[in-house]
This record gives sequence, C-alpha cells and structure tokens, in this order.
Amino acid sequence: QVQLVESGGGSVQAGGSLRLSCAASGNSYSTYSLGWFRQAPGKEREGVAALGRSFGTSYADSVRGRFTISRDNAKNTLYLQMDSLKPEDTARYYCAATTRATRAMTTAWRLSPRIWDYWGQGTQVTVSS
Repeated sequence: QVQLVESGGGSVQAGGSLRLSCAASGNSYSTYSLGWFRQAPGKEREGVAALGRSFGTSYADSVRGRFTISRDNAKNTLYLQMDSLKPEDTARYYCAATTRATRAMTTAWRLSPRIWDYWGQGTQVTVSS
C-alpha cells in the first residue's frame, strides 16, 4: 500500500503560481505511477497530470503548458507546479497512485480516476479573479 499526504494549497490571484507537494510512504513507492486530480464543487473528479516510468508524463488539455508534474524519489515526494492560474482551476487537488497506468492507454484513460487505487485527502486551491 501507499500513503499519500498533500500540502501546498492556498489562495492566489489569477495569473499567480502555486506548488503542491505530495509526500508518499509505503512499500515499493518508486514503482507506482503518480498523479494529480482535482474536484470542484458539484463536479466530478478529473485528472490533471500523471507521471510514470512507462509513459513519462500526461497532462489534461486544460492545464498543458501551465502545470508541470515532477517527482523526487529520494524525498518520496510528488510535485505539481501550477503557473498562470485561472479561476477555473479552483478545486480540491488530490494526489493518487496506481500500478495500472500504462503506455498503451490514451491520455484520457490514463487520467481517469477509475484506474487509480490510492488517494490522499486533498488540498484546496482557490484562484480569485
């Protein structure tokens, strides 16, 4: 199993930046693919970005070019650098882990919450206009 704890959320004005962190622990952490998801009030959870050995990185169209996912295996930490933030980025952001994301999948499938098995509690990001 993998345990995940997010941090780094907060309030920022449109155009600003935030960096989210996800501290991971558990067996074979480095073998898991890791991802970021978000959920706004009244909306379904959606994939934002993912990172894995077999496929590299994947991004949702809505954040590509503005968000960057990275991991530091020495620190057991996953990051999401968020730049040029927009009010529509406002949501609770979750870190997740899976062994089921593969290179053969489409980006949409890879970022589907259904294939991700372990979840953190989330951190709130609020972007004001």
